[in-house]
Amino acid sequence: MKAIFFDTDGALVDRQQQEMAALAPRHIRLGSGAGPALRLLARLDYRFFAIGNHAGVAQGQLPEAAVQAVGHRLGDLLFRENLILDGFYYCPHDPQGTVAPYAVACHCRKPQPGLLLKASLEHAIDLRSSWMIGGLLHDVEAGNRAGCRTVLLDNGTETEWRLGPRRIPTRMAPDLYAAAVLIARHHEDAHDDE
Repeated sequence: MKAIFFDTDGALVDRQQQEMAALAPRHIRLGSGAGPALRLLARLDYRFFAIGNHAGVAQGQLPEAAVQAVGHRLGDLLFRENLILDGFYYCPHDPQGTVAPYAVACHCRKPQPGLLLKASLEHAIDLRSSWMIGGLLHDVEAGNRAGCRTVLLDNGTETEWRLGPRRIPTRMAPDLYAAAVLIARHHEDAHDDE
């Protein structure tokens, strides 16, 4: 199976929505162009997984159940588009957190690849045939470390631009729909070479 891993804030959902999403998940809406982008990728037999850091749990700002509610809402939104969210994976940890069980360094917090690797093991995902799409270089690094191809959405989410060898995306796109078109072209080119 091949997959598209989406960062929850900045890829599937506009960042402004994500900041309040855990407090009121029912208000979450898919980002502009997300529906057509996901349908295009679904026609290419990709499965969909949302991946996110949710340090608010470790910082005592919200309970873990609130993050899980975000996953349920995303699943519902994809269902309304006649699509399936195959998995929702999140990291509640933050080494600078204040809630003891979550205030730890871990392997799942992006830019670490732990969430993608866990999804791969649980769903038999071929990471080399998969893509990580996100608005931060941490997303790109996590995808590259896991062995995926990566798309950086240059949508204003990334503000630090700390580059490095694992932080170079396979492609860049202005939005999710443009990313889907790039992935579709890559898919066609790969099949033309066979």
